[in-house]
Amino acid sequence: MKIIILLISISVVVAIVFLVAFLWAMKSGQYEDTYGPSVRMLFDDNIKKDENKTEK
Repeated sequence: MKIIILLISISVVVAIVFLVAFLWAMKSGQYEDTYGPSVRMLFDDNIKKDENKTEK
């Protein structure tokens, strides 16, 4: 019976840690721009190629 209480308390602590991490991520704005990172990976090569053309 003691092991069940120990496991439940550990799971509650882990859940609280994940909740705090999620709330911190929401406050810091990591989920505000959901469109930009998905499109940014498509245009990074074009920007680098343009920079190389101007350097030569």
